[in-house]
Amino acid sequence: MTTLASDSLDIRHVSKRYAQRGAPLAVLDDVSLHVRAGEFVTIVGASGCGKSTLLRLIAGLETDYAGEIRAGDAVVRDTSLQRGIVFQDHRLFPWLTVAQNVEAALRNAPLDAAAKRRAVAEHIALVGLNGFEHAYPNQLSGGMAQRVAIARGLVNRPRVLLLDEPFGALDAQTRARMQNELLRIWEQERITMVLVTHDVDEAVYLGDRVVTMAPRPGRIERIVDVTLPRPRRRDSAEFARLRDTVLAGFDDREPPGDTGGGNGTRIVAQDARRIGAWRLAW
Repeated sequence: MTTLASDSLDIRHVSKRYAQRGAPLAVLDDVSLHVRAGEFVTIVGASGCGKSTLLRLIAGLETDYAGEIRAGDAVVRDTSLQRGIVFQDHRLFPWLTVAQNVEAALRNAPLDAAAKRRAVAEHIALVGLNGFEHAYPNQLSGGMAQRVAIARGLVNRPRVLLLDEPFGALDAQTRARMQNELLRIWEQERITMVLVTHDVDEAVYLGDRVVTMAPRPGRIERIVDVTLPRPRRRDSAEFARLRDTVLAGFDDREPPGDTGGGNGTRIVAQDARRIGAWRLAW
């Protein structure tokens, strides 16, 4: 995929509030961020800092907010095939095969049946699942199911891929493999990626920049450039230094609670219970 200016994201003075017991609850406050075309940005922060809410706004899943979000030159007003999203819960349809689950994302794509079959085959191959086209979700490992979810997120050839804790439910070994797989796809496709995570190590390993968000209300606290060449060594002194730089913003802060309030329950219900463990070193 050729990287174009239209692959960039501009988040301009975005604020988001929910009603909680009749009173407004500030979830995001004056968030501004520019994501360059083809860049891999990771966002890290405590539970309740608004990371997932911000991703939903970028995806167009929610449109009631102050400020502006632009994908290229277009204001985000709704969902779009140009912005794919992958959640922590793979959300595969259990009654559909791998190929059918990927093809489900093409329902509204302007492609004929043959073109859809080719796109599905290409993206199953891209995530390394050749031979599993006719398998059902209950026949897959957790990592394989997430590969299907990534293929489904990419099959429409979006300009931007949004990832909300996509590896949070995986064991450490599978998680590391999936991180490398995602990097391989990113390097091959040159797609703009924004990944939300609780894991600082993951954020530094994957990102060109790490955006740290603070809670109550959610806001960008700092942005750390990751200048390490790829492939990155987690055991290197420079990697440890960057990880400590990101963590330094959390060292003196009280462990946050869930500031999502009643809205948190609503979002969990809407998004089929994506739950992630907190991994910052409190």
